[in-house]
Amino acid sequence: MTPLAFSQFYEKWFDLLHHLVNQLSDFASSIANAKEEYISPLVAAKQEEKLAQLIGKVMLHHEEYFRAKSLITENDPLSVVASPWATTLERSLHWVTGWRPTTAFHLVYTESSVLFESHIGDILRGVNTGDLGDLSPTQFRRVSELQCDTVKEENQITDELSDWQDTASDLVGPRAESKERIERLICIIKKADDLRLRTMRSVVSLLSPQQAIEFLIASAEMLVGIRGWGSNHDCPRGR
Repeated sequence: MTPLAFSQFYEKWFDLLHHLVNQLSDFASSIANAKEEYISPLVAAKQEEKLAQLIGKVMLHHEEYFRAKSLITENDPLSVVASPWATTLERSLHWVTGWRPTTAFHLVYTESSVLFESHIGDILRGVNTGDLGDLSPTQFRRVSELQCDTVKEENQITDELSDWQDTASDLVGPRAESKERIERLICIIKKADDLRLRTMRSVVSLLSPQQAIEFLIASAEMLVGIRGWGSNHDCPRGR
């Protein structure tokens, strides 16, 4: 895959992500409104099935992105580092060519806090809302443990990239080992992308279908919002 081909893919991928988040939001709203009425077990089962389908659809979309990025990484890792297809704002927030995996946990905690405060009355009355504001102690513990593990892996990858950058002199001179160095960079980028995808999968697996939908909406809105803001910032400057 060439940088031009990936740029075109990247644009289409974000367009579809925006469409998917609208689907998720509409369905989440319909479920929230339906909670005010009696729902038969059959209808509830169909809702759960639909939720699972939407979650799977969004996760497949993210997996498609990382498959395409793996191809461009193998062909042209330096272009992936430069990321000309991204806005200047996106690039300013990059950690090893993409979003920082621990961002997922900040989203969970932020959404949980906001929803907890908005439903505090229901929660004090013992009403289970079932959303991210209603995380169980076990879920909080498992999310915290996963966060600690992810931080360790992040730090290891950061150190690997730092070591790679510190030995930049190996890329020039009569005894340059550019091929080996580029292959090492490819490995570092792929490790970072693998951690990103594994983190998303792990977080989703720890949540109920409703909570997973809310997490995926928040993460998609963050990605789309950053790109949109970045595009508006870059357009007048012709970047």
